[in-house]
Amino acid sequence: MRMPFQQYGDQPPAASEITPREIVESRRDFIRQLAVGSVASAAVIEMAQREAFAQNPSAQRLAVVANANYVILDKKTSYKDATTYNNFYEFGTDKADPAENAESLKTRPWTVTIEGEVKKPITLDLDSLLKLAPLEERVYRLRCVEGWSMVIPWIGYSLSQLLKKVEPTGNARYVEFISLADKRQMPGVNSRVLQWPYTEGLRMDEAMHPLSLLALGMYGEALPKQNGAPVRLVLPWKYGFKSAKSIVKIRLTKDQPRTSWNLSAPDEYGFYSNVNPEVDHPRWSQASERRIGEDGFLSRKRKTLMFNGYSEVASLYAGMDLRKFY
Repeated sequence: MRMPFQQYGDQPPAASEITPREIVESRRDFIRQLAVGSVASAAVIEMAQREAFAQNPSAQRLAVVANANYVILDKKTSYKDATTYNNFYEFGTDKADPAENAESLKTRPWTVTIEGEVKKPITLDLDSLLKLAPLEERVYRLRCVEGWSMVIPWIGYSLSQLLKKVEPTGNARYVEFISLADKRQMPGVNSRVLQWPYTEGLRMDEAMHPLSLLALGMYGEALPKQNGAPVRLVLPWKYGFKSAKSIVKIRLTKDQPRTSWNLSAPDEYGFYSNVNPEVDHPRWSQASERRIGEDGFLSRKRKTLMFNGYSEVASLYAGMDLRKFY
């Protein structure tokens, strides 16, 4: 069986009025105010935006604030590679299928409902999501369970910002994410490769961790449709398939939700699916990875880091057997 990876389309009018030049100039002013150790990180973000604008000048830009606390200095994956080499099975199982088929996806109107074990259930449209918190640009590593990786500058804010709005009850122990499954827009939903709609889940403390990102864009612009438009998760310490795309519902629950890949192949895809080089996939090693755009198709040049290098999440799993809870 084949496996997974990740993935906006529109933005508020105010963002469309900001020109690339104004973004770059404001970013330069911001960089001058950063400490020396953060200057390089902010400069990396600026370069990523300028690269994306050059490759896709018609794309809608997002006004963002650089967050130097969430920037790595790994060489970023090119915009082209990040938008043409994708796992998004709703549009097909080959890596090129999402870029070829996702144009049929309609990202407006779009709403996300947050319900379940909450005091204030809500339904938010796309503009409301964009205005809910300041948009940050964060450069994260992405590690796919298939053994390849990318480095992507995402745009969004911590998922906790949204979850706090609905005031979780004391019974909220897990968070379930449900993706759109529309056969008219998504040809892959007609297949039996997975149970639809695509469903993922987190423990509550994982969802509330600052690294958990509700993403609305990448490379300085709104999310491309093949990358999970218009709203998706990005969980950099977990394998990519945990980061649900094109989300339409978020449900807080008392019981652990059943997730699509765990239902499909429980011996291969556990609920946690943390990046762990010491726990191999039943059919291949997870000790190393190939970086898209740098390595050959079969070559692996990088050692995989525990939690994909995000050691700050280790305390979430203190005392757990990570081979049992894979």
